[in-house]
Amino acid sequence: SKHYSEDGLWKKIKKYSKKVGSSAVYAILLLYFVLQKGEVPMKNKAIIVGALGYFILPIDLIPDVAPGVGYTDDIGILLAALWQVSIYIDTDVKNQAKEKLKDWFGEDIDTSDADDKLV
Repeated sequence: SKHYSEDGLWKKIKKYSKKVGSSAVYAILLLYFVLQKGEVPMKNKAIIVGALGYFILPIDLIPDVAPGVGYTDDIGILLAALWQVSIYIDTDVKNQAKEKLKDWFGEDIDTSDADDKLV
């Protein structure tokens, strides 16, 4: 949690959203909005904070600047965290994430593939 902050998360997303793609940003937003829910146990919140903190860190297992593979470790950790907290991803969380995606990427964002995997 020492590497996670909302400000750091938004800055990293803004800077790298085109590189990581809307699907990865959707995963990040799902985790972020689950983190905001009061009923999520601290253990699950710690998993989310750890995954988002790892995404924010400029130094990773695989450097983000490595062409073609720079974000694979980040995405793997985000997906693992999503799997761990998927029970808390409800329609409200999905809608909040989709609205933020629309703000950043426009109306033509399709999240159906990710949503189908979360059911």
